[in-house]
Amino acid sequence: MSSSRQIITNLLQQAGITIGGPRDWDMIIHNDQCFDMIISNWSLGLGESYMHGMWDCKRLDQFFTKILGANLDHQAKTGMSFSLAWHVLRYKFLNLQNIQRAFEVGERHYDLGNSFFESMLDPFMQYSCGYWDKAKNLNQAQVNKLDMICQKLHLQPGDRVLEIGCGWGGFAEYAIKHYQIDYTGVSISKEQIQYAKKRLKGLKASFKLQDYRKVTGRFDKIVSIGMFEHVGRKNYRDYFELVNHCLHQDGLFLLHTIGCNQTKTATDPWIHKYIFPNGYIPSNQQITKYAEGLLQLEDWHNFGPYYDLTLMAWYQNFSQHWKQFQKQYPESFFRMWKYYLLCCAGYFRSRKGQLWQIVYRHINSQKPYQSYRP
Repeated sequence: MSSSRQIITNLLQQAGITIGGPRDWDMIIHNDQCFDMIISNWSLGLGESYMHGMWDCKRLDQFFTKILGANLDHQAKTGMSFSLAWHVLRYKFLNLQNIQRAFEVGERHYDLGNSFFESMLDPFMQYSCGYWDKAKNLNQAQVNKLDMICQKLHLQPGDRVLEIGCGWGGFAEYAIKHYQIDYTGVSISKEQIQYAKKRLKGLKASFKLQDYRKVTGRFDKIVSIGMFEHVGRKNYRDYFELVNHCLHQDGLFLLHTIGCNQTKTATDPWIHKYIFPNGYIPSNQQITKYAEGLLQLEDWHNFGPYYDLTLMAWYQNFSQHWKQFQKQYPESFFRMWKYYLLCCAGYFRSRKGQLWQIVYRHINSQKPYQSYRP
């Protein structure tokens, strides 16, 4: 047995994972070169070797739940290779989310094709965690989430509402039709903006292809759903200063974001390279630190376990509709997307990842806030 194989075998055994075992979470090896790739680059090597078909697992979501639950990720990084160390240093000292890089994630991820995302998401095209309390399916979970956001923002007819990261216009459509608001949304994805404009033609909505740092004007309510993960810690203060500047004195701001339990220097290198370039998941300490003195914290709601359910529903939709995209994307894309959705499901199932909805008011407001839960 090679030394690389023995090291990985011993490491996985700490999480109850066996090489060649019969259980759903056990690792089935097709090419022993995967062990050298994993030893060299840990999560990057693990993901790339899976994409290349070097190994399989019946249930990747369970595989990652066990790895993360046993803290193997931390143990593996203690023996960090030079390439991983360089990745961490880049995140620590460079601003990978500066305005020159702002459109990269839109071009590489969100512009994959609207039909692709339509096949995976719900009718409102919500690419963020649903709220599954009393929901029997993904569609209802996302409607629950949308209405809960509207209720937390205390939306009123005629409110001027800014959405930072408007996606495909799902929140805009729901809020305009149910709460009669005056809506403005911004995104760095050309495909999303085109889709949203077409979908909401005739409604009181304005969509702009621009970076959030270029936003001007004043708004009664501001909302950001699943966009803060692209801001980057070096830009958090600028982000909250913009919200402070654009929010009316008695206005409300809702931040819907993935979060982590502990402040980290860098994002996962495989996710950075293949899924969300320049992404970064904030800790609760970072959010409160950079919002301090600018915004008044009113409500903090964690429903991270619901992201596991959301991701598994997306994976089910993705798998069911894959045949219609086989000619458009290579097999390695299928394995990459499967790996992405199921490793993220394991991330939330292990409780390493959180989903926060945070409500802020302008720092100068004296108006009381009434928290809302469905």
